[in-house]
Amino acid sequence: MLAVFDKSVAQSPDELKSPNPESVFALKDGNLAQHFSSVHLNAVTINLAQSGFISYSSDKQNPLLPRLFAVVDDIFCLFEGHIENFAPLKQQYGLSKTGNEVNIIVEAYRSLRDRGPYPIEHVIRDIHGKFAFILYDSASKNSFVAADPDGSVPLFWGADSEGHLVVSDDAETVKQGCGKSFAPFPKGCFFTSSGGLRSYEHPCNELKPVPRVDSSGEVCGANFKVDADAKKESLGMPRVGSAADWSSNY
Repeated sequence: MLAVFDKSVAQSPDELKSPNPESVFALKDGNLAQHFSSVHLNAVTINLAQSGFISYSSDKQNPLLPRLFAVVDDIFCLFEGHIENFAPLKQQYGLSKTGNEVNIIVEAYRSLRDRGPYPIEHVIRDIHGKFAFILYDSASKNSFVAADPDGSVPLFWGADSEGHLVVSDDAETVKQGCGKSFAPFPKGCFFTSSGGLRSYEHPCNELKPVPRVDSSGEVCGANFKVDADAKKESLGMPRVGSAADWSSNY
């Protein structure tokens, strides 16, 4: 799976940008989408107009961690992995018998966007299993990316030469578009268009970038680690009956 988001939709962290990036313009002439299609059979690419594009293929997938793709009411979602508590979540979100893991992610996002009764980290923590997903809401132009606490599904992200965000489960594809400006997506974290990168395992702590150095000694993006000494200001839960909700946290 692959997603490239225009920087107006998803601003890549500055720490991902290497001093010697060797990156390309990933959105130019569909270069990165063509590369992805050349190494993954039967890849399907969906143009998101000015917001970027997403590509999907079931080629070379792990049968225990399958890839799924769904489009529901202008929400595009790429999912890879397996949700262990699928049955209770399926009932919680009112899915039909034909619903699958990717539908759960879409419904979880819609519940946050439309009603926002709980903090986003609470909703993601309720999803147990091995997973990574990339979601884009074309109506609100929101991106939403997350990976499980163990990093069970490989997921990488980076910045191209124009600062556009590139996310994929294929490290070579990210390297192709971002050069040295890439890194593994942090375990137990999520990224949204308005909120940036946050940890859902440790929501009260800040994340600090740690520069990555490759075998040649050059800086290659950054790993983000939970800073045990840096606490975020608590927002507190909205009072019962309050007009405030968590949907604005995107």
